Amino acid sequence: MSRAAKLTLAGTSLFAISTVFFVHFQQQAEKAAMHAGVVRDIEQQRIKKERQLDFEIQKAMEEEYKKVQSVSPSNDLVGEGKAVR
Repeated sequence: MSRAAKLTLAGTSLFAISTVFFVHFQQQAEKAAMHAGVVRDIEQQRIKKERQLDFEIQKAMEEEYKKVQSVSPSNDLVGEGKAVR
């Protein structure tokens, strides 16, 4: 085999091997990124459920307090910038 043929074979072999390794590491990185997205989504769902539960507890407490206390709307206009006399 000539020297040019040996260099061409070595060059193409090196290129093919490096391409395989590059694709392998790229796939691993993509898999890790996708897994991180799933973990992030699960955490967001957990936080959303926790907030919804807190909201429901606050709503139930508000209803209970409304039963116990009589709350009527205020006719006070101070909040609108007008003085009450």
